[in-house]
Amino acid sequence: MRKQKRQKFSEIKAGLDDAESLIRKMDLEARSLQPNVKAVLLAKLREYKSDLNNLKSEHQRLASANSNQAARDDLLESGMADAMSVSVNQRGRLMMSTERLNESSDRIKESRRTMLETEELGVSILQDLHQQRQSLLHANDTLHGVDDNISKSKKILTNMSRRMSRNKWIISSIIVVLVVAIALILYFKLSK
Repeated sequence: MRKQKRQKFSEIKAGLDDAESLIRKMDLEARSLQPNVKAVLLAKLREYKSDLNNLKSEHQRLASANSNQAARDDLLESGMADAMSVSVNQRGRLMMSTERLNESSDRIKESRRTMLETEELGVSILQDLHQQRQSLLHANDTLHGVDDNISKSKKILTNMSRRMSRNKWIISSIIVVLVVAIALILYFKLSK
């Protein structure tokens, strides 16, 4: 029974250490994200840290109570009292301690599951941000292409406008020359 308790305490301690390590990793990851996402994730992480600290203090309290109980059990086993004379109250406390340990273990597992879900959410958000970045880069390239086409069209229209103006001047000049020529021909014909 005592070995099982020690083993449970060791498992819970290892779980608490793992949870603390995961929270640190998630904290580092969350700090590298966009400000609006980072604020939400850091608030969640503060809750997780608070829960973890509560679980640690509960574990330490139970561990110290268990060590006191173990010392008491050793005294009882060494002949100071008979093993059968353990009071119902002590058994009740032991059962309560075991139940608390089990509850703490369950809470640690739940916290770990929540941290993994949060990590998956962070990865998903990063993938979405990457896709949005690619879309923006593609749109930027397309805009540059459209801008180049507009510049070419503007040059073509400017050249066409110049040619039209030049053609108008040439046609006007030809008309003026023809009118002058007709006027001269009429003048010479009528004056003879």
